[in-house]
Amino acid sequence: MRYVTVEEMRALEANSDYFGVTYGMLMENAGRKAAESIIALYKKCRVLVVCGTGNNGGDGAVVARLLVNAGYNVMVILLGRVGQVKPGPALVNLEIARGMDIPVIEAATPGQIPEEAFAECDLIVDAILGTGFHGIPREPARTAIRLINESKAHKVSLDLPSGLDANTGECVECVCPDLVIAFHAPKKGLERYRVEVVDIGIPEKALTHTGPGDLIGLKTRSDFVEKGGGGRLLVIGGGPYTGAPTFTALAAYRSGAEIVTVAAPRRAASIIASFSPDLIVRPLSHEDFIVREDIPTLKKLIERHHAVAVGMGLGREPETLAAVKEILPLCERVVIDADALQPDMPLHGIITPNVHEFERLSGEHLGPNDDAAEKVKAFSAKNGLVTLWKGSPAVVSDGNVAKVNSTGNAGMAVGGAGDVLAGIVGAFYCRNPAYKSACAAAFISGAAGDMAFEDKGYGMMASDMLNMIPYAVKKYWPRKEK
Repeated sequence: MRYVTVEEMRALEANSDYFGVTYGMLMENAGRKAAESIIALYKKCRVLVVCGTGNNGGDGAVVARLLVNAGYNVMVILLGRVGQVKPGPALVNLEIARGMDIPVIEAATPGQIPEEAFAECDLIVDAILGTGFHGIPREPARTAIRLINESKAHKVSLDLPSGLDANTGECVECVCPDLVIAFHAPKKGLERYRVEVVDIGIPEKALTHTGPGDLIGLKTRSDFVEKGGGGRLLVIGGGPYTGAPTFTALAAYRSGAEIVTVAAPRRAASIIASFSPDLIVRPLSHEDFIVREDIPTLKKLIERHHAVAVGMGLGREPETLAAVKEILPLCERVVIDADALQPDMPLHGIITPNVHEFERLSGEHLGPNDDAAEKVKAFSAKNGLVTLWKGSPAVVSDGNVAKVNSTGNAGMAVGGAGDVLAGIVGAFYCRNPAYKSACAAAFISGAAGDMAFEDKGYGMMASDMLNMIPYAVKKYWPRKEK
């Protein structure tokens, strides 16, 4: 059984909401599909819907309403107070049920649960705990689960049996249903139950395009205690160009990296250091470009950072490219961009080629009528890396799947925008998987570009994008549920 993880499901729901199929619509669709399945399996009877105070309880409220409309005798037990119900669709649907005069009994403690209701009904709909649950059920859910299992009534669980931990598939104390109606896809642990999977209307675009859901699960500074634990990025670049590595470093800071170091030739290092006091700049041995003599110094720096970004403003001096060829294998997590994207390089990690750089690497020019997603996926699979192709629109692939970026605009075709993107990728990659980092970075980069374009139009510059990164992150970063 191919199951969807909790994080994947949250991401799909967030992307669905972003693309117009809102959380409320998904809840209505889930409740409607569940009600249709119940009506098809069970004749009109006495139904007890046991709801928690979260979104699973909201699904139950929709089911209760639709079963009443179909002629069933329905009672709802809410395990908590109405004021404790999660604001949004869950609360809206509970209030609709109450407005229809469906009996709703509030039971905030085990003693307030009417035990006779479990003995007098013919069917119980379990809508207590959903995918957000982990651990052992607390009261009054624990007592409700016991009463459901002791009842002789038929039992249907919505999405998963209450008490099942969908992250691990483990179940210490959970409902033992006759049927689980799973929404969109099975969750981990459902292989031991009779399961009916129903479509809740998640649009195809939620799977194939980037969205706010791609930020769900990303680790940030708040997940680490030690200084620098949230991400230390080393930027290796500079030489003929000084703005490129600067944009990358500053973008990494704006995206949440804690410490960013730029290693550059002496002349470039002096200029880069003058741009911002936030930057830590390490001058290398040569005045104008990176050379093989810098490798021992860079090796020590690489070991002290979580990830490395290479190539920005590097130049194509033969000695520099020879040094980079030896540096790349030293990097466990690396973002490779610009001049470092050469066919004979030992590429790995994440590469961020533009249209011309991708053609140089793959031998293929991707035109407007080409299936860029499939070609980028094939290239990534062949080379065992993650590609963030900076086309219009951008495409991200790890060789197994590919996503098209949903943000960005023509105004971003300006010098430095790719360097900004590389910095966002590097910041996320410090503490997160490569494909997830690239998808999230593509979305945030495009969102920052959209904000800059709204303000500046075609007069926008890469520095305008840079300034918008924190606002894009703040706007789309998922709020942790309490």
